[in-house]
Amino acid sequence: RSSRIRRIPGVLRRAKPAPYVRRAAWIRDIQALLRDHKQERALHVLRMLRKDLGLEGTFLNDILYRHATFLNLVDPISHELLLSLSRELQCPRKEHDQMKSTDRICRQLLYHLTPHSKWHRSLKNSLLQKPNSETLDLSGIPLSPRDIQRVALYLQNHGGSLTSVDLSFTELTDGTLELVLQTLATLSNLTHLALNGNRLSCSTLKELSEAMKDSSNFPSLSWVDLGNNLDICSMPQPLLLGLRRRLCQQNLLPTIPEAQDGDMSESGFPIPFQQLPWDR
Repeated sequence: RSSRIRRIPGVLRRAKPAPYVRRAAWIRDIQALLRDHKQERALHVLRMLRKDLGLEGTFLNDILYRHATFLNLVDPISHELLLSLSRELQCPRKEHDQMKSTDRICRQLLYHLTPHSKWHRSLKNSLLQKPNSETLDLSGIPLSPRDIQRVALYLQNHGGSLTSVDLSFTELTDGTLELVLQTLATLSNLTHLALNGNRLSCSTLKELSEAMKDSSNFPSLSWVDLGNNLDICSMPQPLLLGLRRRLCQQNLLPTIPEAQDGDMSESGFPIPFQQLPWDR
């Protein structure tokens, strides 16, 4: 028995599971409670789930208008699904219709908040494959600090053409991500970075925000997924501004606000599109 335990990777022997495990268990509890017609208890568990994800509030539109920070939600999909589930429980329809609808929403939440069935893959096999695509997908593979160092080495040698790196549900912590963050920052073509479903905290947000201040870091990054982590609920403004700045640099046309600001001549008359300042 002891020899079997020693073969299990250290990240799988943690006493405390990753946050997504707890959240998935709550969703399954809600399903079971609703099947047993224990709606009040299901609502209580739902409130705990929403609080754990930092998604407390009423209807999404109200939240967006009243609280500017919610414009920066890291996981709007979960927020929408949880609001839909809350409405179903608080404004019940016919029993059969409600059961069908709530079960569908719970299944969507489980799919969104848990890793898909890729546990059979190994890091070694994933990194041994010839880099013939623009994507490195390690989602669902538990990564120890030593594994992360191997990933960093792989990225240094083969990351030049990568546009997407998926490290979701890999048991990443603030410390282990730090081992590969600087290497990720040097990837010139990286546009998408998935870090959801890990053990990351607001410390990682600070590190990313600080890195984004330097335009030579993450020069092409336009999207990063930080949802379903420890306590990351919204994106800080410096990080959003850094992403927006990089996205604008990749586009030939201006954003809508920029076009509206620049479509008048100095005398106040409209100027033709071909004469706009960014086309000169």
